[in-house]
Amino acid sequence: MSRPLRLLLVHPGATWSTADVEAGLRFGLKFHGVQVIPYRLDQRIDFAGKTLFVMWRKKKKVQPDLPRPNTADIMYQAGVGALEMALRHQVDVVLVVSAMLMHPDVVILMKRAGLRVAVLFTESPYDRDQELAMAARVDGCWTNERASVPDFLAVNPRAGYLPHGWHPERHYISGQMAEGVPAHDVVFVGSGFPERITWFNAIDWRGIDLGLYGTWKALGLNRQLRACVRGEQVSNEYAAALYRRAKIGLNLYRTPRATSAEPPRQGESLSPRAYELAACGAFHLSDDRAEVHEIFGDLVPTFRTPAEAERLIRRWLPDAGARARVSAQLPACVAEASWVERAKTVLGDLRVLVNQQAA
Repeated sequence: MSRPLRLLLVHPGATWSTADVEAGLRFGLKFHGVQVIPYRLDQRIDFAGKTLFVMWRKKKKVQPDLPRPNTADIMYQAGVGALEMALRHQVDVVLVVSAMLMHPDVVILMKRAGLRVAVLFTESPYDRDQELAMAARVDGCWTNERASVPDFLAVNPRAGYLPHGWHPERHYISGQMAEGVPAHDVVFVGSGFPERITWFNAIDWRGIDLGLYGTWKALGLNRQLRACVRGEQVSNEYAAALYRRAKIGLNLYRTPRATSAEPPRQGESLSPRAYELAACGAFHLSDDRAEVHEIFGDLVPTFRTPAEAERLIRRWLPDAGARARVSAQLPACVAEASWVERAKTVLGDLRVLVNQQAA
């Protein structure tokens, strides 16, 4: 194929986290000359929800038994426009990020129309069954978790591992600190999943300025921690500024749960947060995972329990010199893990897919 690859990039639909993955991948693909046509599933979900409910309330006046629109109705209306857009622009491939909010019927219709569809799954190993069901429907896919690759290969021979990455325009070392960004002793940006609530509640935070950002309100935090919730809607750029300002960043992973007959796979791979913290030169502590040691060696101290984490926090907080020496080495550990580099893998795999199917 001599001309640049043309693809429809479907937004994950979520406002944060996976949206940052889409932004990074889009940046990397455009860097390599790909013609990227964005499909903003997040905006479409908002519009579809409002429109369906307006129509339902209007029609219900003359048809009282009319069923109320449900989540599936909204997701279908939000996603089906991707089929029309892909056909109108005659794209070589449709690339969906995450696909957790992509109605499966839309993908089925895309395949019936002869479109090539690939998915970058971002929620492995936590949402295994839903991801595998989608993987079986598409032409190719990647998972963010290397331990989950055998599961995906079992349903799709064109499955592979694509590690997360960092955005060159957002994650970097800066000597200029953004105005209005607080400098916490310890900072964490993420969602308040139940296991994280339990984890934070188990630590005595007295004497430590903790900044919690993300969705945490009314989720079971104790009184001490409720005062540490500083902001809910945090952009990726603002999170990076928080990392650069904090003395210690935290990286916590979710706990996989069994959703099928098979036990859940334990994660081994780094999260986007791990790459972003390192690219910003932010000293941080992390849950114990295989790739943490493989990529960072002993530069990122790890813990298995809240008690171990608290000891590490109190050991490193007063040692600014040691933290600075570690921070200076972190960006080199992830220098080849930007989304510009990750996009090379995606582009190479997509070209193989397009050329094989054309042949």
